Amino acid sequence: MTKAGTCQEALLGKIEDKTAVVGIVGLGYVGLPLAIHFCQAGFKVIGFDLDEEKINMLRAGQSYIRHVPAEPIAVLTAGGQIQPTVDFSQLSKADCVLICVPTPLTEKLEPDLSYLISTTKTVQQYLRAGQLVVLESTTYPGTTDEMLLPMLTAGGLEAGRDFFLAFSPEREDPGNKQFGAGNTPKVVGGITPDCLETACALYNAVTTTVPVSSTRAAELTKLLENTYRSVNIALVNEIKILAHKMGIDLFEVIDAAATKPFGYTPFYPGPGLGGHCIPIDPFYLAWKAKEYDFSARFIHLAGEINVAMPYYVVEKTAGALNQHRKSINGSRILILGIAYKKDIDDDRESPGYAIMDMLMQKGAAVCYNDPWIPVLKPTRKYDFKLKSETLSPEFLAKLDAVIIVTDHSDYDIAQIVKHAKIVVDTRNATAGITAGKEKIVMA
Repeated sequence: MTKAGTCQEALLGKIEDKTAVVGIVGLGYVGLPLAIHFCQAGFKVIGFDLDEEKINMLRAGQSYIRHVPAEPIAVLTAGGQIQPTVDFSQLSKADCVLICVPTPLTEKLEPDLSYLISTTKTVQQYLRAGQLVVLESTTYPGTTDEMLLPMLTAGGLEAGRDFFLAFSPEREDPGNKQFGAGNTPKVVGGITPDCLETACALYNAVTTTVPVSSTRAAELTKLLENTYRSVNIALVNEIKILAHKMGIDLFEVIDAAATKPFGYTPFYPGPGLGGHCIPIDPFYLAWKAKEYDFSARFIHLAGEINVAMPYYVVEKTAGALNQHRKSINGSRILILGIAYKKDIDDDRESPGYAIMDMLMQKGAAVCYNDPWIPVLKPTRKYDFKLKSETLSPEFLAKLDAVIIVTDHSDYDIAQIVKHAKIVVDTRNATAGITAGKEKIVMA
């Protein structure tokens, strides 16, 4: 029996009887739900993160992500099925290592792989024969074989023989109650056929897999998914502006178009893109395209339109204030909802931040309310040092305008419209409101 056969058969046996230890690097919005799911499927998980506060909360059975309940964490940590740690030497004890670290953009819209490079160096330091390493972080086609492979083989181990390397893009949708890690298929691409087989075996133990021919194909699959969404959202955002000029309710038009049972998928406009995927991932593909002397024009155009939406919201707010003989300068304006979408506590890349920043630069006194995010923490671009205001009829009445950025289910929109002077609605949250229509401006 060859060494490759020995290593692979031993690991496949562990995966099959669920004695394989799964190590997950990065316990954020992707890594933490994944860790819980593998534990619930019968695997022991070692969770790695640099943030000691997160690790201590997990050890105490607490969750730092609101849509991820604490109850399963408490049960799993108490039973020893998940072991959170900041000690990365424990990577040597993991049979399967899943990398779920951030892959943001630089200010020049170029890939920032610093987290991934640092993590890969650490994994290589503790890499041993018989391990599976899977990258889940979204990145450009070629990252796994061009960057991770040379780094991981620097110590002399051979991929596909001594260890197994694959890419399987995360498909986490925070707050989605219908689809999660257990019923969302996993696309998997391997460096070699044995790498693919081993990675598929792991993911088949918890969900269904979609094997593809290479890691590059798997990497491009993820970028296609999110570029598709970015382009279509940009399309409806652009049409929204036109529909406003025409005096047509675009949401009514979208709902009507959605009755067509074929050839149409509804997308909805908003104040701009948020989250860690759609505003970022397409630019990974556009950046890589330059290597092939190719300009990804749709990606760039969609990016321009979506980035411009916060400016449009501010413009509509200025127009609404002007109708009341007010200017933005000196006005008290509330941002209602700072999370990038409803009913989650994820504010990454939220368009609300850009709107707040522009309003402040124009002299507005800006505050916010978000029941999911009580305090604004520093981001890569902004540091507002604000706390969520308590909504009351008296507080709303003192404001010059309220901008609905995120339509959380917690909000009583009718009461907000009743007591506010102006409501700038970017989410069609006021669609069912009959009283106070004269206060509402769609943006």
